[in-house]
Amino acid sequence: MAKHDKILLVEDEKTMLKIVADMLRREGYDVVTASDGKTGIKIFKSEHPDLVIADVMMPGMDGFEMVRHIRKFNEDVPMIFLTARSAIDDIVEGFEIGANDYLRKPFRMEELLVRIMSLLRRTRRISETLQIGRYVFHPALQQLHIDGLTTELSHIDTVILKSLASRINETVEARDLMIAAWQNDNPYNVNRLHGFIYKLRKYLSKDPAISILNIRGIGYKLKI
Repeated sequence: MAKHDKILLVEDEKTMLKIVADMLRREGYDVVTASDGKTGIKIFKSEHPDLVIADVMMPGMDGFEMVRHIRKFNEDVPMIFLTARSAIDDIVEGFEIGANDYLRKPFRMEELLVRIMSLLRRTRRISETLQIGRYVFHPALQQLHIDGLTTELSHIDTVILKSLASRINETVEARDLMIAAWQNDNPYNVNRLHGFIYKLRKYLSKDPAISILNIRGIGYKLKI
């Protein structure tokens, strides 16, 4: 688990707020708290948390309304609703307004921790980008960005480019690239690999400082 991720916990029950906040701090998280939706929005804007846990039923502004407001200016931060409600309509509404997960009270602390870790891992994976010269490579979205232009990549394009981009200016063996792309190093895949390298060269051609070199008899090198 990555330590020091910041979590905003919004819960009007003081005992529950303290129990959950203390548990999260023991696990290494940085926790900020609020006891109502309006305060939750204010703290969200000032603290920029990595994840929000919100009770649904709170006086004044409830959790649903708070999340509606947050989603107007932040569509990405993961949200977990805590609720004593069990109606399907309530759960559907929660997801429709931007929740990523839903946990019914009473719940086990271990279950909450698992869901937090899963959402934070997913968020980090989606937000991962690699700089390749003037290009920004977004593996999770299978995209290359340069000068406002986006190139959509195939899954195999992405796997091969990520293998090369993780070792810029180093030779990557063709065998390793084939195993990454097709889970085997069958000699019949050599020509397929060369075809994908040809495509990647075209995709990266807008930056003349970038080249993919064929290291004869060994593999390829992404050179910048």
